[in-house]
Amino acid sequence: MGMAADEDTQFHVLAVDDSLIDRKFIERLLKTSSFQVTTVDSGSKALEFLGWQEDDRNNPNETSVSPINNQEVEVNLVITDYCMPGMTGYDLLKKMKESSSLRNIPVVIMSSENVPSRINRCLEEGAEEFWLKPVKKSDVNKLRHHMIRSKCNEFEKPEKQDEKQESATEEASENNHLQTTAQSNNKWKAMDEGLSVDRSKPQLSGLTVMSN
Repeated sequence: MGMAADEDTQFHVLAVDDSLIDRKFIERLLKTSSFQVTTVDSGSKALEFLGWQEDDRNNPNETSVSPINNQEVEVNLVITDYCMPGMTGYDLLKKMKESSSLRNIPVVIMSSENVPSRINRCLEEGAEEFWLKPVKKSDVNKLRHHMIRSKCNEFEKPEKQDEKQESATEEASENNHLQTTAQSNNKWKAMDEGLSVDRSKPQLSGLTVMSN
């Protein structure tokens, strides 16, 4: 599917903010830009909506979040406030990037505080952008690009896997061919050596034994 076709797709955004006023504001802004929107008031509820479960290899002693019953709503992007009680936006971002099923969902962080170290930490962890509140319409207009790019990456992955499998099959076939050729060469070599030995033996046939 090309980017032109994706322009008409209605993407689904999960907005996370503990402030009801900010939540309503970002929801209205997103809907004005024709996005489907779901809002929650905490990072833990966001993970629950996403159907997140802690991987065994990541913090095995930490309590996992059970997924919503067969949550089938696809989320194309998460936009979250940074400062929230319990689980910060950074914590939410980190857990998503540690999850094999959620790491490819783009995440945008919002904050009313301009703290460079905080911004850099979020971007280094994998956030697409860090916005300062109040969020503007021009900010929201950037979201579609991130979601289209994420979609394109999803379509490319199966193709790359097929290419790897095809390459592995070809390599195995070539190795088998080389092995068969080597075995055949060894067989002919052995036969040649056997004939050489026979030729080197003294030829006694045709000789007459004389008796006294």
